[in-house]
Amino acid sequence: FFLFLSLFIVLLFSSPKAEAQKFHGGATLGLVGSQVAGDTYSGYHKAGIFGGGFVNLELGKHSLLQMELTYFQKGSRENPDSTNNFTSYILRLNYVELPLLYQYKVKKWIFEAGPSLGFNIGYFEEYNGETEFNNNEPVAVTLQINFGIRYFITDHFGIDFRTNNSLLNIRQDNVTGDVWRFWGYGQFNDSLVFSVFYQFR
Repeated sequence: FFLFLSLFIVLLFSSPKAEAQKFHGGATLGLVGSQVAGDTYSGYHKAGIFGGGFVNLELGKHSLLQMELTYFQKGSRENPDSTNNFTSYILRLNYVELPLLYQYKVKKWIFEAGPSLGFNIGYFEEYNGETEFNNNEPVAVTLQINFGIRYFITDHFGIDFRTNNSLLNIRQDNVTGDVWRFWGYGQFNDSLVFSVFYQFR
């Protein structure tokens, strides 16, 4: 992260005349639907919020590189229902995430993909009313992959739809129900994000 941040700063000050054309900043705010793959509760039932700021650099006519700093609520939820399911479960995970995205622009459309680091700044977990049932706490740092598409409604304002999926186990230890992903078993955050953004320049 600091390597890429340093690169942005160097590029920013190395060509002052091109700054207004190449660099853009903005803010984004949206809603999240999330689940935890491997916790046996399937479905994007946990709602959350997503918001932060971004800066991007034009690499060419169609290519951009974008860095973001966002607050991201994830987790999992299971509510009792009318099918003899009496389980009540809630996991709230709060992250600060640092995505680095490559974006490809076609007119008003942008297709984006890239990794992000997530830093756990707090969590809450409850199973059938018990809050101290699980000693297997979430890890402090996670790694995700992002894929998305955004559309400019005006020159400055637009909408964005993105998937955000963990690449590494979000728990300290493996548990029953863990699923396989890429190179190991574990529990993994899966999130769908719909947001609006405003690009200042």
